Amino acid sequence: MPVSPNFAFLNSHDSQLVRLGTMAERYFKEDPVTCLMKLRQFGELLAQLVAAKVGLYADAEEPQIRLLNRLSYNNLLPGEVERLFHELRMAGNNATHQRRGDHRIALSSLKYARQLGIWFHRTFTADKNFNPGAFIPPPEPSQETEVLKQELERLRLLAQENRSFAELAQAKASQEEELRQITEQLLREAEAQAQEAFQRLEQLQTQTVSQSNQLIKQTVAKAQQAETQIDLDETETRRLIDAQLRAAGWSADSENLTYNKGTRPEKGRNLAIGEYPTQNGRADYALFVGLQIVALVEAKRQCKDVSAAIDQAQTLQ
Repeated sequence: MPVSPNFAFLNSHDSQLVRLGTMAERYFKEDPVTCLMKLRQFGELLAQLVAAKVGLYADAEEPQIRLLNRLSYNNLLPGEVERLFHELRMAGNNATHQRRGDHRIALSSLKYARQLGIWFHRTFTADKNFNPGAFIPPPEPSQETEVLKQELERLRLLAQENRSFAELAQAKASQEEELRQITEQLLREAEAQAQEAFQRLEQLQTQTVSQSNQLIKQTVAKAQQAETQIDLDETETRRLIDAQLRAAGWSADSENLTYNKGTRPEKGRNLAIGEYPTQNGRADYALFVGLQIVALVEAKRQCKDVSAAIDQAQTLQ
């Protein structure tokens, strides 16, 4: 399977990272939910590698949220990095447990995963000339029009009318058996690859555990420096800020809840209205508690922590 150019640079760290990133891209077009599930696995393995490289890896059964909290406690996940890890985790959980996810979320998550991979590479290598290049978008999702769907269904029915029941049954059985064999083979390969990755993590942990305190100190500064180079476009920056605002109790959607699209303050509702006009131009977000404006938030290309603005707004509620 040809590897994705968006994740190929991670091969020097762990081939399973490349495989998971590549598989996520392959699923993006037809199955964004499975894409998100693979990216959840990518985020889990990446966090485990961070831990193992500084002697903090526990085992493969440790919940991701607990591991992220431990890494954050040791200052190994600067703010932006921690947010991206949690975005992958939450989107992946929704995909895994509720089969929720669409192409918009999947595309954002692919970008987040790549930025985390770049951060990881910069943190754990001395490659000062590393240039990951631009993100290469996966193929666009297929969108059958209603006319096309009807035509395809007509052709399927026509084909069935020209084949006997026995032929159809035999063909169906053959297809099901082939699919079963392929699925079983893929599952065996995935299990073997995952087991190999866990063994590498344990070996790495064994090598680093005796130097854990020293490695953590050495890594913190590099992790923070690498975090300053995270580069998300404005759209992804706004989606991250949307998530922070929603977590703090505001209704936020920078693509739909905007002044230009008719969103206005409402009694009894905490609203983050995008592109709100002010005397100094348009604010990226205006936070309202009911009819009262309590804070303005500006989005930057590199997402900033908006907790200060949120805290200010909450004190005024």
